[in-house]
Amino acid sequence: MRVIFVRVPDHQRGYALVTRADGVRYRLNDGPVTGRIPHDLTHFTVEHALGIGDGIWAAIAGGVVFSSMTHVSGRRPPHAAQRSAGLMRANGDNLNKAELIANLVERTEAGESTRELSGYLRGRHGWAVAPGALDVAVGRLRAAAAEWAALEPGDELVRVWPAALRLSAPARGHRGVGPARGRRGGAPERVAGPASARRGAGRRSRRVA
Repeated sequence: MRVIFVRVPDHQRGYALVTRADGVRYRLNDGPVTGRIPHDLTHFTVEHALGIGDGIWAAIAGGVVFSSMTHVSGRRPPHAAQRSAGLMRANGDNLNKAELIANLVERTEAGESTRELSGYLRGRHGWAVAPGALDVAVGRLRAAAAEWAALEPGDELVRVWPAALRLSAPARGHRGVGPARGRRGGAPERVAGPASARRGAGRRSRRVA
């Protein structure tokens, strides 16, 4: 999956152009742009570095269409909306986890304490970063932030998402845990746990289109 992050002028709403492996292309809208790395590029960088196969970008690769995504070109497969909704229902908890992991890496890069958030991820989601992997993710996030800061309006940053990291269709009859909320439309995300774990999570909402 090929992703082009477009550097628009400051304070305009940013976007990325996503071309899935099946040739279908979407525009993924983000928040207002500044010299700071965009939220969706942060997620891409962190999830790619950690090999997360059930996060935001694996969901997009697998067929999830969030409400911030606009179809640009390419023939969408039959029952695409049903597939997207099914993937969201089956993986809502994992998508929320991906929000927290990105937040963890951002805060680590900024030199902030992540002890409570790390403990929450272990206790609530059974997730703990492998030795050395967090340092790799932080390093890649810093590099991506520097790349973004060097761009001029009209420039592009091109990324390729690994084909192996994509959500698969849920088994028939699987009900899942419900869609992730709080990133791209809909009610604000309710993340149980300590306040420090919630800080920074779910800055924008994600909802199935």
